[in-house]
Amino acid sequence: MQQDIQVTIVGSSNVDITALMARLPGPGETVLADSYQLSPGGKGANQALAAQLAGAATEFVGAVGKDSHSEVALGQLDEAGVKLDRVARSSQPTGVAIIQVDSGAENSIAVVSGANSTVTDEVVKTAGEIDGILVLQGEIPASGIKAAMDAATDRIVLNLAPVIELDRDYLLKANPLVVNEHEAEAVLQQLNPHPARRFNGHYEWLASMLIEEGITSVVITLGANGCLVADKFPAENGGAQVRPLPAVKVRAVDTTGAGDAFTGALAARLANGDDLAQAAEFAGKFAALTVQAHGAQASYPRSLENL
Repeated sequence: MQQDIQVTIVGSSNVDITALMARLPGPGETVLADSYQLSPGGKGANQALAAQLAGAATEFVGAVGKDSHSEVALGQLDEAGVKLDRVARSSQPTGVAIIQVDSGAENSIAVVSGANSTVTDEVVKTAGEIDGILVLQGEIPASGIKAAMDAATDRIVLNLAPVIELDRDYLLKANPLVVNEHEAEAVLQQLNPHPARRFNGHYEWLASMLIEEGITSVVITLGANGCLVADKFPAENGGAQVRPLPAVKVRAVDTTGAGDAFTGALAARLANGDDLAQAAEFAGKFAALTVQAHGAQASYPRSLENL
């Protein structure tokens, strides 16, 4: 596949400890799990692997500890050919995500940031210029996100998950902003604080409002309901064009990392010249393949023949 523009992901890298169980525990409850897995994860690393596997020359910039978990965290990226020269080695331990997955593929996740908390503006500035399309998430400090944006030489894909506070000027650098419906509402609240609004499933309106606030383009992911792609149209009046894209219907067994697969594949296709709707359509197909197997990075397709 053609590789015209590099994708650079600045973000988090974790080791995922995943427990598989019939149902998720409630508050104060203990549930026996059927099994557990130890695997690489972290939103940044997941997206880097997805971008590489989806056909883009990819670099990951982040931090891991000097512990044995670092080898697990970076192993699949290294195997796939992701460039890792600018991954810092921190005195903090490698980040860990504790994941619970039930029989219906729903999950709950607790993240211990560890070395990811050290990816500040100082570390990012030391890394130097950001080549190609930049992809960011909310699992590193805001100062690191802003420094990466300042160093970017191309468009910025901002997957603000989890949602953290960013200055308005930096939120408006996103092109696109990639968020789920809950994150979209939280970002809108940052851009335009207002009494709580209930969108009641009218996410086209939510996407339009984000565009009206000044974001160039938006992708709202809706899980099994696909996604919405919104951008400014027509350009002369600043209105929003919102297009729904249906999901690929599959039987999901584990949704862990599916959103990251979507974002990484989206960036890869943008790097290869697709427009936003084309890239999102491809990303939806790529992500659909991942939910049919357990784990995050382990579930990502190593071949694009079925896409």
